Formats: sequence, C-alpha cells, structure tokens
Amino acid sequence: MLYVLIVGLVAGFLARLLSPGPNNPTGFILTIVLGIAGAFLATFVGQAIGHYAPGQGAGFITATIGALV
Repeated sequence: MLYVLIVGLVAGFLARLLSPGPNNPTGFILTIVLGIAGAFLATFVGQAIGHYAPGQGAGFITATIGALV
C-alpha cells in the first residue's frame, strides 16, 4: 500500500500543476490528498472488479485522473 500512497502523492502534485488555481497552501494540500484518495479508491474498485490482482495497486494515470476530477 506504500506504492499506492506514493503514486497518489505524485499524482496529486501533478494534478495541481496541470490545473492551477489560487496559490494557497490549502488548495495544494487538498489536491494531493485527493490524489492519494483517488489512488486508493481506484485500487479498491479495480481489485473488486478483477482489473487488478490482489496486492496490485492502481496506476499513475488513474490516480492523476482521480485527483483532477
């Protein structure tokens, strides 16, 4: 699960760079948290529908999309 956390962190950072808004710390932290949550959600859903094997995490692109939405 550490892999999913790191992927979510990087995806949230990338999403913040792709969709800039007001430069306040809250927006930056919120986007990173959304990236991490998106990575965990994508992992859970992907494993539930059989797209990912048990123990396999969501990919970087999926986590970035989750953070942008």
